[in-house]
Amino acid sequence: MSLNSENILIVDDDIHILELIQRHLQSLNYHVYKAISVKEALNILQGSDIDLLITDLNMPGVDGLELIKYTTEHFPDIPKLVVTGYPSVDGALEVMKTGAIDYLTKPFTKEALKGAVSKAFSQKPNRNTPKTNSNNSYGDIIGQSNAIKKVTEVIDRVKNNKATVFISGESGTGKELVARAIHYMGKYATAPFIAVNCGAIPENLLESELFGYVKGAFTGANESRRGYFQAANKGTIFLDEIGNASMATQLRLLRVLQEKEVTRVGAQKAEPIDVRVIAATNIDLKDLISKSKFREDLYYRLTVVEIPVPALRHRIEDLKLLIDKFLFKYGVEYKDRLVTISPEALSILERYRWPGNIRELENVIQRAVIMCDKQITVSDLPNHLKYTITFSEDQTELLPLKTIEKQYILKVLKATNNNKTKAAKILQIDRKTLSEKIK
Repeated sequence: MSLNSENILIVDDDIHILELIQRHLQSLNYHVYKAISVKEALNILQGSDIDLLITDLNMPGVDGLELIKYTTEHFPDIPKLVVTGYPSVDGALEVMKTGAIDYLTKPFTKEALKGAVSKAFSQKPNRNTPKTNSNNSYGDIIGQSNAIKKVTEVIDRVKNNKATVFISGESGTGKELVARAIHYMGKYATAPFIAVNCGAIPENLLESELFGYVKGAFTGANESRRGYFQAANKGTIFLDEIGNASMATQLRLLRVLQEKEVTRVGAQKAEPIDVRVIAATNIDLKDLISKSKFREDLYYRLTVVEIPVPALRHRIEDLKLLIDKFLFKYGVEYKDRLVTISPEALSILERYRWPGNIRELENVIQRAVIMCDKQITVSDLPNHLKYTITFSEDQTELLPLKTIEKQYILKVLKATNNNKTKAAKILQIDRKTLSEKIK
């Protein structure tokens, strides 16, 4: 008898019952996952393809009823079967209202379990349909807005080839997530993925870190060493904050892209390399080119395919999905329970402009989960997100023109670090007049 394709997750804090159900299901040739707490069950649900949930109700901390409610909304296609040693009519009705298929009372026979499982699978729609990604996610990218769909459409085009990709976007928008999706959603997913933050490596070390070096190439090079490019061979290297690379490093990178080979620092012979390069930055490279701080020929080599990642304020319809993701992540990590958010608090988050993008949102949710009990309320949010009153200047004290002129000249001088030439230009007076006013 061959193994069934269905995966069943069983949750019970009683290890003996857990093992008993596991033995019964394995004897029926089902593949079994088991968890002794709701927290462990949530981690399995997030990371595995589960076809049926079997859970006890009475467990310490978060009970099975909350798990059923969560699964009903987050994994609506998974049927749910409840087993409990404390049956009641009211309890059974409440469980059924949350979406459970059946209700088994301990102790039960193997045949009773078999019948309940068969019933659950018979009511599951499209049982043999292959699983696909949720419409709300693409790899680790969360969202359903048109702005994020444009990003995933480009990823689909490039994920199975090794064209050089350039990712642009503000800080905190998730550029590395896009790079990882390109790599891990395509056919090269089993090859290495190496992420390098060019802004975090000192300029004098960046070349040797990227391309490697030979023994004796510089003081302290006591042995030959491979660089990040060699480590990423056959896979993908992600160069974040590429605008921070020196002109010398840019030239070497250009040769790598042109010749498909790497020369270690201090070496004479080049090594062939087969690497897909993905670069990213949150600054305008064209502006750096105009200032002669970035090579124009390298820019065009890097931007074979460009993917602009939208700011969070331009995809605000994805905000609730991202909040749910962080509520789950930090609720399980800090509270060992499911944390929710009040409508009033959610309204404040939806109104905010999020200059720090998704990174700022995650920080706010993480802090709020720590500060709250079971639900994030307005009082758990930082004050800078909340409504403020700004008083206009016409409500301030009326002052003489000479005093206002003095205050403004001092303000301009401070802004220009006391550069009188710049200050005079801003004030639209000549430098001599400014000097007289200062006296």
